[in-house]
Amino acid sequence: MKPVLCLPLVGLVTLIAVSCFGNPTGPGSLPALITELPRSLSQAELALIEAGNNFALTLFREIDAHETAHTNIFVSPLSISMALGMTYNGAAGETQQAMAQTLGFQGLNLDDVNQGYRDLIDLLFDLDPQIEWQLANSIWYRQGFFVEPSFLDVNRTFFDAQVEALDFSAPGAADVMNQWVSDGTNGRIDEIVESPIDPLTVMFLINAIYFKGDWRHQFDKDLTRDAPFTLLDGGEITALMMSHEQKVDVRVANDELVSVLEMSYGGDAFVMTIVLPHPDVTLQSVVEALDTERWASWIENLHETEAFVVMPKFSFEYEISLKDVLTSLGMGIAFDEGTADFTKINPSRELYISKVKHKTFIQVDEEGTEAAAVTSVEVNAVSAPPRFIVDRPFLFAIRERLSGTILFMGRVVDPTQ
Repeated sequence: MKPVLCLPLVGLVTLIAVSCFGNPTGPGSLPALITELPRSLSQAELALIEAGNNFALTLFREIDAHETAHTNIFVSPLSISMALGMTYNGAAGETQQAMAQTLGFQGLNLDDVNQGYRDLIDLLFDLDPQIEWQLANSIWYRQGFFVEPSFLDVNRTFFDAQVEALDFSAPGAADVMNQWVSDGTNGRIDEIVESPIDPLTVMFLINAIYFKGDWRHQFDKDLTRDAPFTLLDGGEITALMMSHEQKVDVRVANDELVSVLEMSYGGDAFVMTIVLPHPDVTLQSVVEALDTERWASWIENLHETEAFVVMPKFSFEYEISLKDVLTSLGMGIAFDEGTADFTKINPSRELYISKVKHKTFIQVDEEGTEAAAVTSVEVNAVSAPPRFIVDRPFLFAIRERLSGTILFMGRVVDPTQ
């Protein structure tokens, strides 16, 4: 497993990084610095961001525990939280309580949660004109399946969700949703819904995020070259390592476990935060120590300096089914056919979450970073007992079943006669 990185509000990353600290000067002609938010954060936003960051770190630790040690990980807690946040509006009873505990919503009423997402979506758009940023939500439900209008309305209002009824049995149904995913991620992720769609699936709730930002201080392509990179077991490989021609403005911090490096995109509103374990510290021990208190300590202790930075150039895709992870975090009831309660989606059908799929893409090069994420929450109906409605003329018999002897036979053409 490689060192942990984090894109605040966008996602946690486990990847590879090397840095050499010094004292700096940066290149000229840079985008205007963004030194403050365009407005004060609302109480709903503050509460949701705190809940979201706690969920992000807890989720990341759990995913790390489920993955093999030598697997790169890249997830977007924001994408996962938003897709589950839309679903949360349909939960009731113990299912809602379990989702609230997992997502960190304890102490927040539903209106606060929804308003927090609404405010956060508005804040992230156009925050930095140098950054290309897309966030989209959608709800697709099986044509003919009744969905509570209030559930759809609240997700339209607070999540900007596109809502569509779709014939899931049609051969091209999955293609329609996957095209939406491709559009929402600028073509970086082109499939999240598998075809054919399960006959019991009645709804997909999907979030898509796309991020593209140039480094504030770009790496010099002419300086990118093969260099050694040390693996978990102490062995070495050769990797393409990027570097700057001169010292650049960065932020750094240190504690007994790690060195922290923060590099800016565009106007400095969005950053990449690299957490590099000290040579005598294992990555696993850093992940195990990763909680909101330690994360806050790293961020609070960052200070501005100048440095020569050397780090790998990399690109990969990642995919994970989150059912086991979310179950481990306390949300198992939402996946249980017998006990899940999503009556606020449809009061007369037993519904449960059958899958939560998450796909991501990351590319880091000399110019900057491109990242995309999609989360799909798949809601199924419990297989209902077949209904046999006798509402027209019929024949009937009374018989002895074991021998097959027919004792009586009849016909009813008018039960009121």
